Amino acid sequence: METLTLHIDGMTCGGCVKSVTRILTGIDGVAKAEVSLENKNAVIEFDPAKTNAAALIDAVEDGGYDAAL
Repeated sequence: METLTLHIDGMTCGGCVKSVTRILTGIDGVAKAEVSLENKNAVIEFDPAKTNAAALIDAVEDGGYDAAL
């Protein structure tokens, strides 16, 4: 497992946190995603054999948020 922190812009409330968490945990290979509205980030634990940083960023951006390493 690898751990990655993504910086996420566009979250404004707890509903956004739930949405981003749902997006990330729905990706095959993601074991855990801790999303913080206060810190504007997500700490993601994932299997690098199944997904990668680019796929995680794309998924969050497809959900309507800005994401970057």
